Amino acid sequence: MSSIPTIAITCGEPAGIGPELAAALNPNGFNARLVLLGDRDLLKERVGLSLSAARLRDYDPTTKCQPGCIEVLHIPLVVPCMAGQLDVRNANHVLALLDRAVAGCQSGEFDAMVTAPLHKGVICDAGHTHFTGHTEYLAEQTNTSQVVMMLAGQCDIVAPGYALRVALATTHLPLREVADTINVESLMQTLRILHADLVSKFGLPQPRILVAGLNPHAGEGGHLGREELDVIIPVLEQLRGEGMQLVGPLPADTLFNPPILKQADAVLAMYHDQGLPVLKHATFGQGINITLGLPLIRTSVDHGTALDLAGTGKADGGSLTAAVALAIALAQSC
Repeated sequence: MSSIPTIAITCGEPAGIGPELAAALNPNGFNARLVLLGDRDLLKERVGLSLSAARLRDYDPTTKCQPGCIEVLHIPLVVPCMAGQLDVRNANHVLALLDRAVAGCQSGEFDAMVTAPLHKGVICDAGHTHFTGHTEYLAEQTNTSQVVMMLAGQCDIVAPGYALRVALATTHLPLREVADTINVESLMQTLRILHADLVSKFGLPQPRILVAGLNPHAGEGGHLGREELDVIIPVLEQLRGEGMQLVGPLPADTLFNPPILKQADAVLAMYHDQGLPVLKHATFGQGINITLGLPLIRTSVDHGTALDLAGTGKADGGSLTAAVALAIALAQSC
């Protein structure tokens, strides 16, 4: 990597807020080369009246980064797009953005990738019926057997500048499938990935991880479910024997109290809506999604496509700005 990293930013669902948030990024606020992957004309249309479309220049990997500009790697829409109006015909465009970013990261052209939100439903409706989200798709495209989804953001409620990090043992699953998915092998691998990336990417030599139980009151000694006794506790005991600092399983309804969080570097929640509502309540608009375990650096926003805000200029770009800043920091630390 050169002293100034090159960051690929996929613009996501073209009918959503991703293109306008990406086009509105301030290149002078980052020590990096920012390359937007999206449709050139759409980005110039969405850049807004307050910003000059001239600041968006065509990407040329053979030239040096030009100060004050964001570069555009043009990947055309399949059909013209109206803000707020989904069109299944553009689903393949969204996936093409991801494929190009992954290829660039794998070849060394890009040092990290940042993803604006996509719309899972429209991609599934276009025929990609097994698509469940960025996290799983990137794992498949990089031939990674298991990845971990982690969201992070500053939470001053715990302590000034405190970094709240919440990782997930399972990601985008129907709730009725969660318990069957949590087994000894997958949970052990999840904790190993989380621990390893906290050390290597976040510079925490001995991370302390709080682990939530799956059931109310962490199973109440088996009276409210046996997953804690049969899976979670044996995994934690084995990994503690390997030197990891793991606390739990803890009841999720009290785990997120500031005095408890203050003692930890990260939390592992068992499922999506166990951990993320707390994090998003505390950090929404500034939170970041990070995929751990990939052979590349990927960060993302903590929000969706916000179709109702697309094209209005009212969307908050704080999360995308934070995601880009973290991608740059991670790229520089590797």
